[in-house]
Amino acid sequence: MKIATWNINGIKARHNTLIAWLKEANPDIACLQEIKSVDENFPREEIESLGYNLETHGQKGFNGVAILSKIPFDEVNRGLPLLEGDEEDPQARFIEGVFTVGNKSLRIACLYLPNGNPVDTEKFPYKLSWMKRLEAWAVERLALEEPLIMAGDYNVIAMPQDCYDVKAWEGDALYRPESRAAFRRLLNLGFTEAFRNTNDADKIYTFWDYQAGAWPKGNGIRIDHLLLSPEATNNLKSVEIDKHTRDWEKPSDHVPIWLEYEEA
Repeated sequence: MKIATWNINGIKARHNTLIAWLKEANPDIACLQEIKSVDENFPREEIESLGYNLETHGQKGFNGVAILSKIPFDEVNRGLPLLEGDEEDPQARFIEGVFTVGNKSLRIACLYLPNGNPVDTEKFPYKLSWMKRLEAWAVERLALEEPLIMAGDYNVIAMPQDCYDVKAWEGDALYRPESRAAFRRLLNLGFTEAFRNTNDADKIYTFWDYQAGAWPKGNGIRIDHLLLSPEATNNLKSVEIDKHTRDWEKPSDHVPIWLEYEEA
């Protein structure tokens, strides 16, 4: 089965693009980020007509995440749990779905991690605190010892080879040492980063900015990741990036990345 993640940068602007990709790629499960829509206004009909069950966690004009699945949902949870002492977080950045695949549960988290820029504002501490919450959630879920995939836009350039020019990103929240260290702490819990598990090539990206001719110049970064628990890693077959969608009419600045998952 095919499990994908894609920051579509607005469902209203990218609805036709999404439908075209769903018809072409035919993922079994797709995690979407930055839908920029409240739940009741999300355009469900055409997506559901393609055979997808749909769950959203939306927010007007900003953020928002969704999971599309041809497999029925067994469970849905919205919002990343707070840690003790945290203030309420109104930002819609996290949704979790549980599915029955074969004779086992498969848990998928769709996440849109905060950007964190400018770093001299409250946005960077919020990014790091959100990653701390994600780490705490992951520890609890890993204790279940079941297949788990955390899919989404992490807004983290994990390694130098995931960036066209490291110097251009020095000091940026996506490449700050604190962000990269928090990402490594996630991996060190026992997760496998799916793409790097199957491909060690440089200059493979998932995001090209709309500004400064980034796409035609090849000035990209890889910030969309699929992290797998040990139980899920056992079923990982391959990983692909649908780079060609960046060349479509009205493209997102991100492209889909997906993995082939062998059902138990």
